[in-house]
Amino acid sequence: MPDDESFSEDYKFDLAAMKIALIAETKLISLTTIFDGWDSLEDIEAIYQFDLEKPSTIGKWKDDVWFGSQRLNGCNPGLLTLCTEIPSKFGVTDEHVRPFLEGLTINGAIAAKRLFMVDLKILENLPCVENFQVCAPIALFFVNNNDNLVPVAIQLQQHKGPKNPIFLPSDPEYTWLIAKMWYNNADASFHQSCTHLGFTHLMMEGIAVAMHRNLAPSHPMFRLLSSHFLYLIAINTRGLGVLVSEGGWVDKTMAIGKDGMFELIRRGLNEWRLDVDGTLPNQLKARGLDHDGILPKYYYKQDALPIYHAIQKYVAAIVNIYYESDEVLKNDHEIQDFGKELVKPKKDGGVGLLGVYGDGSFTKRSDLILTLTAFIFTCSVSHAAANFSQYEEYAFPPNYPAKLKGAPPTDKKPLGTEDLMGLLPDKSTTFDIMVVTKLLSNRGTNALGDFEVQYLYDPRCVEAAQKFREELKKLNDMYTERNKGRDYNYDYLNPDEVPNSISI
Repeated sequence: MPDDESFSEDYKFDLAAMKIALIAETKLISLTTIFDGWDSLEDIEAIYQFDLEKPSTIGKWKDDVWFGSQRLNGCNPGLLTLCTEIPSKFGVTDEHVRPFLEGLTINGAIAAKRLFMVDLKILENLPCVENFQVCAPIALFFVNNNDNLVPVAIQLQQHKGPKNPIFLPSDPEYTWLIAKMWYNNADASFHQSCTHLGFTHLMMEGIAVAMHRNLAPSHPMFRLLSSHFLYLIAINTRGLGVLVSEGGWVDKTMAIGKDGMFELIRRGLNEWRLDVDGTLPNQLKARGLDHDGILPKYYYKQDALPIYHAIQKYVAAIVNIYYESDEVLKNDHEIQDFGKELVKPKKDGGVGLLGVYGDGSFTKRSDLILTLTAFIFTCSVSHAAANFSQYEEYAFPPNYPAKLKGAPPTDKKPLGTEDLMGLLPDKSTTFDIMVVTKLLSNRGTNALGDFEVQYLYDPRCVEAAQKFREELKKLNDMYTERNKGRDYNYDYLNPDEVPNSISI
């Protein structure tokens, strides 16, 4: 790794000290327990102390309203889509869900834009750690008269059949809870593999490398992007070496292990497009969620979209300073080479990005603006949304389990507490999850717009950056006030809480 991509001494020390302290506390906690498995949920709840505080999810993980809100405002908020029809492979019928649709039929709920779906078909036949499984579920959600998104049906495998039942809120309590846990285990597998590691850390590293290869440090677009790649290569080097290595954290704490994770990333990157998935307004439109009145409690959308537009406005100001016309842009050989490497297939040494604006030939300033906006948004907002709620989501295993023992249920027989406890990872695995997600949930670098290194010195650029910071300050004040009226605090995208770069 180049020296100029390494952690600063101060930042390196902070990371190491935090990890040592958390591990020491974990060992102290573990001395109070004897057996490998958990005896009860209360047994788990008793371990949270010191800096490993009790996550708020302990009080709400069983609630269907909370399960629905995880699709909107949890660490994986980009999978839910507006349901326009029930796919033939999904066995849900009006008879199944009539009690939960407040007088509507399935077609009526679809027409009213109150029915939503997640289809995790990408997980089908995914490699897993020996003796562990992950399902590939389809779930149906409904916005009720209280504006809450709630689950109304879960099918744990892709193709309907007698051993693939439709689980419902009216099923026996623990049968329904366990179906939701298996769904969340699949959701967590996608979150860690694609939403977090694949679509932010790894993808942005490829772009950072392409920037270094093609743009001189004096190039204005290098100067624009560099603050948002700070420590990215360093954290990826450390993360892959420790977390996603043979026998590392992922192998210990996730059912899919590193082999399943890399296969899932491969599948995800073959579908991900910059002009859709990397461009928030287009992504929301593709999912049918771009209407103002849809999903009133989609706090991620409400907070992320204004920041996206603020970033776009800032990028446009910088781009237009240096490129007075599209013709000037076309004649910039460095930026054209950068674009070519972005779209060049991976097998040929390129980044292999799909959906780059202009197909990597930047003949219009608007295409360059959208491309650079997507990069900065991903390094800041997308990573913040995927990363900083990890401890809150994962630290209490039943809430968002990364690993479950046994196999997904194939019938709807009544289940009990002992069945649920039998699914949970042992104490050692739980501690590993707590320590690492706590470490990852801490912010270590400056907030968006407060750049650690000043790269742009042109007075016009300094003015644009100042306007950017002023707009972010207004948004931060607005979000802080708006959070007071929400069902729960969602501050992960307050601009003061969103770092410039992927540095942890």
